[in-house]
Amino acid sequence: MKQAIILRTDLGMEKGKLVSQGCHASIASFLNANSQKRENWISSGMKKIVLKVKTEKELIDIFKAAKREKLTCEIITDAGLTQLKEPSKTAVGIGPDSDEKIDKITNKLKLL
Repeated sequence: MKQAIILRTDLGMEKGKLVSQGCHASIASFLNANSQKRENWISSGMKKIVLKVKTEKELIDIFKAAKREKLTCEIITDAGLTQLKEPSKTAVGIGPDSDEKIDKITNKLKLL
């Protein structure tokens, strides 16, 4: 069991902003997972992997692919009130689910 967090690198977000957007994606996806997956993930150590994409299109494509595979996933849109000057899709959280299912969607992405 693991969770994947995918972040955009083209927005120029500072480290703190990247971390907060990743946290939003992680929590949102976790809360939408069924209770059995949540419990299994917690009991197995809450493994996560943080990956990157370069564009909004890549982020949306990953999100749509996860949806097609019926994985729990959430896309995060920052309101644009602080560092980003306009609303922007910043992150996707996938899972928790089996490593194999998540890897099928994310295996070509690079670590952040």
